[in-house]
Amino acid sequence: MHDARHRALQPARWMAEATRLAFINPFLPISHTPMGRVIAAGSKVLEDLLSEYPKPEWQIDETVIDGETIAVTPKPVLSLPFCDLLHFERATKTKRDDPPVFLAAPMSGHYATLLRGTVKALLPNHDVYITDWRDARMVPTTEGRFGLDEYIDTVMHCLEDIWKRHGKRRAHAMAVCQPAPLVLATAALMAEDALPHRPASMTLMGGPIDTGASPTVVTQMAENRPLTWFKSHLVHRVPPRFPGGNRQVYPGFMQLRAFWSMQPARHAGAHWKMFEHLVEGDGESAEKTRAFYDEYMAVMDVTADFYLETVDHIFKRRSIPNGTFSWNGRQVNMAAIDDIALLTIEGGLDDISAPGQTKAAHGLCPNIPDDSRDHLLQDGVGHYGIFNGRVWRETICPHIAGFIRRSEAD
Repeated sequence: MHDARHRALQPARWMAEATRLAFINPFLPISHTPMGRVIAAGSKVLEDLLSEYPKPEWQIDETVIDGETIAVTPKPVLSLPFCDLLHFERATKTKRDDPPVFLAAPMSGHYATLLRGTVKALLPNHDVYITDWRDARMVPTTEGRFGLDEYIDTVMHCLEDIWKRHGKRRAHAMAVCQPAPLVLATAALMAEDALPHRPASMTLMGGPIDTGASPTVVTQMAENRPLTWFKSHLVHRVPPRFPGGNRQVYPGFMQLRAFWSMQPARHAGAHWKMFEHLVEGDGESAEKTRAFYDEYMAVMDVTADFYLETVDHIFKRRSIPNGTFSWNGRQVNMAAIDDIALLTIEGGLDDISAPGQTKAAHGLCPNIPDDSRDHLLQDGVGHYGIFNGRVWRETICPHIAGFIRRSEAD
């Protein structure tokens, strides 16, 4: 029904686009009047709201290293059914010895490009790789299921690939939000098996390691509804016109609605401000708002297996802190981690993964030496602010870089 409604509204979007183009035409006299600017601005806002947003571009083509501008090329180096391992290749004149960083992007409705600012800040001092997840609606059902077990398999494959590319040098894993407990579990499994490509360190940022440590609206929703409710209300099949037709997914548009419902006044106000900026001719301010929503409203479907298992194990059963989490039937032992450094980062104003949820990882890993662990509680920032924005660039990212250097020295 959502897909049919979207296609049915395409003529309205085309009409809004045609109206906007007409009323910004300098040869149309009314375009120079207040009425003309109002019509053009309103048409632009309506056109954006009715658009289907494609996967955003990375828009990372350079970085600055030691005062020199260096070209950067995002390049897929490992292709898996549900994910590409993307390497941000830096065209440095001489080979650098920067530590490899594996960035596990969330699979929670938005594309990995949401971490664009995260990657940009890391690039000058690190060799960065990231999980570039595929939209589940674009993955044929013949590729099989994708749940928590397959997510951990993917992380292991990526870490092994990076290890081989860097001459058997262990990578430093970073997990932002939702993948934090799964990266922690992956590290425990690899540590127990003494796999040589296990990460050298973990940086877990704003992740739901123990959702019982600090309840939020998100945790309360999961606790107050049975799993059958999530399956019957939030899981749907991909329409036949897509490559993944008939695959069961948690649709991206439902995740977007959930985000909007948390702060509806803020989003409505932002679009009204964009309208006012366009009427006033302040194109720069309007463009900033539009660029944000181009990213924010570009959403992807998540496989039903992964979504329901996340709700069940991470939020309802709290399998990670309770010690009952398993991978392919094998129980995960967090105490096996003894030579992987651990840094946890939380935002003081985080209302999605509240302070305490991520820090709980330290209590689950008693055998990590004290000098190989650290915790940063960043005051004044919310969930998004711990991996994007000024505080991320100026405070949090340098803290991570220092932690990685210390773990390399150890």
